[in-house]
Amino acid sequence: MERHFTVLRVSLHHPTQGPAIFATVPQRLQHDTSPLLVGRGLDTHLRLHLPRLSRQHLSLEPYREKGSAVLAFNLKALSRRGQVWVNGLTLRFLEQVPLGTVNRVAFSGIQMVVCVEGGTSLEAFVCCFQVSPSPLICRPQPEETDEWEDIPEEPPAPGSEQPAPGHLGFLHCPSQTGDSSSQPSTGGGPEIQLQREPADGALC
Repeated sequence: MERHFTVLRVSLHHPTQGPAIFATVPQRLQHDTSPLLVGRGLDTHLRLHLPRLSRQHLSLEPYREKGSAVLAFNLKALSRRGQVWVNGLTLRFLEQVPLGTVNRVAFSGIQMVVCVEGGTSLEAFVCCFQVSPSPLICRPQPEETDEWEDIPEEPPAPGSEQPAPGHLGFLHCPSQTGDSSSQPSTGGGPEIQLQREPADGALC
């Protein structure tokens, strides 16, 4: 019986750098169950041409939870000098977190959204990459914003609708969100909306 691959749909964006940093990003990559390496080194599977990156900056690592018949994934930080922000958590060297269905990642200015679509194959998985012309995350990467963790929160002014410190907006998956406030695009393409981070149960 044919087994379907788990698919990671990965969107990438950098707010200031041109498309050259994504010049070697493939549209599709099939990978075995070893860690998938991301960085600027020649030995990485997803190579990004950005000097600030470590040669091996992070990895996506498949694993199986006990009793599960499908692959799950961890994201591990491999850089000794940089940090990786994942779903509200800042990771340092060798720290890792499990990924959910939709994941918001930032590192060295790069914004990345990873959507996991489960499959039955335990021998390999597939990554589909897309470079986004629009921001995926509203706030800068953690390397530039660590100071907000040390600043006491001030009560918002009456009527203020500003997001709470530490909350990042994200790109909704249009086909999976149930947000009735989304309006259809009149330009013929999908409309990108940057919104405040909702409760965990509202993710697509």
